[in-house]
Amino acid sequence: MPGRKAKSVINELAPGFLAQWGSHWALDYTPTLRFYSSSAFRNTVDHSVTLSGGTTYEDWTLGFSQSYMSSSEPLIETSRQTDQQTLSTRLSADYQINSKTSLELGLGQNLRLIERSSKGAALNNFNSWSASSWLNYKVSPGIKAAVGAGFEYIDCTSSSDITSEQIQGRITWAVSKKLEFVASGGVNNMQFLSSGASDLASPIFSLSVQYAPYETTTFFITAYQAVQPSYYQDQVTENTFVSAGLHQRLLGKLYLDLSGGYGNSAYHASAATPVASHRDYDTTSFSASLSTPFLKRGFAAVFYSVNRNASGAADYDYTTTSVGLQLSCRY
Repeated sequence: MPGRKAKSVINELAPGFLAQWGSHWALDYTPTLRFYSSSAFRNTVDHSVTLSGGTTYEDWTLGFSQSYMSSSEPLIETSRQTDQQTLSTRLSADYQINSKTSLELGLGQNLRLIERSSKGAALNNFNSWSASSWLNYKVSPGIKAAVGAGFEYIDCTSSSDITSEQIQGRITWAVSKKLEFVASGGVNNMQFLSSGASDLASPIFSLSVQYAPYETTTFFITAYQAVQPSYYQDQVTENTFVSAGLHQRLLGKLYLDLSGGYGNSAYHASAATPVASHRDYDTTSFSASLSTPFLKRGFAAVFYSVNRNASGAADYDYTTTSVGLQLSCRY
């Protein structure tokens, strides 16, 4: 709840399984049982299941993915433990036009259902349908360039429906065997139907850089900016995030992972007279883990993480610190 602080030991058990049918289909399911020592939280069982498949036909590569997730974790936006369900469907078709040119086509559907009983908050569910296309060109053995366009329609239960168009460019550059980056950028233009609000044009981008100077060492940088419907009524959220990290093998069997990130979430009204306005917020995070495999099928890790949320509103400012042990086994 806003303004309320709580400490808790969290124990998680995630007995998942992966089933494969030939070389075309795979089903991955993981339930997560989460137990809190504090009475401020309720124990939960989350679910994550994904069915994916793919095949090729002549110059076409076809793909399908269907996923479902349910969770009951605390959310920054609602400042409480909140039940949430998402259902995502993805169809893809890639066509190799010639040795240098290819076409990527995609269709997607995303449904989000969130508990709407949070006190003092008008929360928003939505269903979205999207289409995208990319035209790729191989400039040289190490460089690929692409231009892309997309369209999305979002049906919101408690806000104005939204249409949006995206125009982007993308470059993939394998500088060497040790260094590779992928960057894309463009603009997303949103129209808020029957709300009286002005269109919202926002820059969008993504960046991924990976550098492996040695076989045992890998550095990475990722960044993105995207716009999506907020959890709140009559709001959309512009999210920007950047992170960097290190993966280091030590003494042959130990693995050290370090990462840190910074993000900003800015709210924009999707109605001329929104029900309420909400403060933008910043997040900073750091995590460290030391892990090792054992007994062929086992994996053990100790970890530390800290996350800080700052919005300028004292009730929603908080710091979360976690220290833990992870044990897993796969058969």
